[in-house]
Amino acid sequence: MARIAVGGFQHETNTFAPVQADYGAFAQADAWPALTRGDDLFDAVAGINLPLAGFVAAAHDAGHELLPLSWCSASPSAHVTEDAFERVSAMLLEDIAATKPDAVYLDLHGAMVTEHFQDGEGALLSRVRAALAPETPIVASLDLHANISAEMCDAASALTAYRNYPHIDMGETGARAAQLMGDILHAGGASAHHLRPIDFLIPINAQCTMEEPAGGLYRRLADLEAAPGVWRLSFAMGFPPADISICGPSVYGCGPDAAAVRHAVDRLADEIEAAEGDFSEQLFSPDEAVQLAMANSDAGPFVIADTQDNPGAGGNSDTVGMLEALLRGGAKGAVLAILHDPEVAEAAHHAGEGHRFSAALGAKSGQPGQRPFEGKFRVERLGDGHFTATGPMWRGARMELGKMALLQVADKGADVRVIVASRKFQAADQSLFRHLGLEPSEQKILVLKSSVHFRADFQPIAARIITAIAPGPNLADTRKFPYRNLRPGLRIKPNGPRVLSPDAGVGGGYCSYAEKE
Repeated sequence: MARIAVGGFQHETNTFAPVQADYGAFAQADAWPALTRGDDLFDAVAGINLPLAGFVAAAHDAGHELLPLSWCSASPSAHVTEDAFERVSAMLLEDIAATKPDAVYLDLHGAMVTEHFQDGEGALLSRVRAALAPETPIVASLDLHANISAEMCDAASALTAYRNYPHIDMGETGARAAQLMGDILHAGGASAHHLRPIDFLIPINAQCTMEEPAGGLYRRLADLEAAPGVWRLSFAMGFPPADISICGPSVYGCGPDAAAVRHAVDRLADEIEAAEGDFSEQLFSPDEAVQLAMANSDAGPFVIADTQDNPGAGGNSDTVGMLEALLRGGAKGAVLAILHDPEVAEAAHHAGEGHRFSAALGAKSGQPGQRPFEGKFRVERLGDGHFTATGPMWRGARMELGKMALLQVADKGADVRVIVASRKFQAADQSLFRHLGLEPSEQKILVLKSSVHFRADFQPIAARIITAIAPGPNLADTRKFPYRNLRPGLRIKPNGPRVLSPDAGVGGGYCSYAEKE
């Protein structure tokens, strides 16, 4: 059996977001563990739906000896700082050199952009490859939203990506990576791979695999993957809020037979391109969303996704557009979660449960056009932010969101409450409501700062789910991003205009487009 070094470095970068990810963002815990290095690594991820945890369990069962490196993640945001990237990369490379492994597994994202690299994972994997013998297997797991590059493919022996959005299969993906590592080791390190980019961006909200066409395409992936000579296929739908040349969906495959791999990749890519026009979702203004919610008479909460301020896609979870729409529309029985505001959370704890205080809530991240909501609030419930997630995606995650508060907004014409937290986390697990004494299924309206992940835990209790386009940096309509660096030929949405040429900002210009032929 092999001695396999294991670690990870995860970040999803929205290059249009207002706040960068510095080293401190990786060092602190939030929904995922804090940066962990060495012997404590396996305990830190045990029982959590993470790729590293899935790999560790499967590789242990296969009899491999695992050598812990380091693992960290930071909430999606703007660019990873050069300092953070270099410090974390240095840890990984130093420990790989010290352990002298037979193989390396890395739990990566695939959409990391740093201050000095458009392709963070490509840069990292290239350094790892340079530190090892050419025949040493390197396997990496990737997020479904990865922007896969040729550099990643050239450096890694094999890649495998999540197949569900919401990402309920992160642990399963780690286990697939362990099986893939076994295949490569058994084959003596030899493998073929093929990458085919898809020529249109898929908006985040249209990527949900609980809906069509994505769900059906991933079922086809499993069928095509079963062909002789193919080990694994991956369909990475890309991360559109990344203004880089490699932004976009792709199909990747690997296996012992180069011709079989290429054939499977091309078959799946052809089917994806044939379904191009089906990737869409209806979007509503904040006021339209509130009106629909108030008119609902079906059992269960009416759920509104505040997608453009989703902290899982680079938002700071602090815009107040949906809060203002709820109050403007006289909403009753509504709860908005989570609004990230450490100052107001601290003030609520200082005031105490049952007491009232005035505050400027939200809009602290500098999102253009946003100002804090000035109001009076009653503190209904306080929490320390320490609880264990229970939903399908985050099950087992030991949350550390800092001081939290459930606040009732003082407004005679509406009944609106807000969940405030000191750290960012998208409202995608029912446990965060129960931490503050609320049963989600009993609420009339839930406004969740999330795009799709919430569906795994909330869709079973929802009367209806719609998406609103309130302020935030995760634009639901990809045509509205001021792109400068997309590759020529890429369409910026399904059946949308095609990039003619990038413009790296000379004279303040942006990409130029032509309508689809």
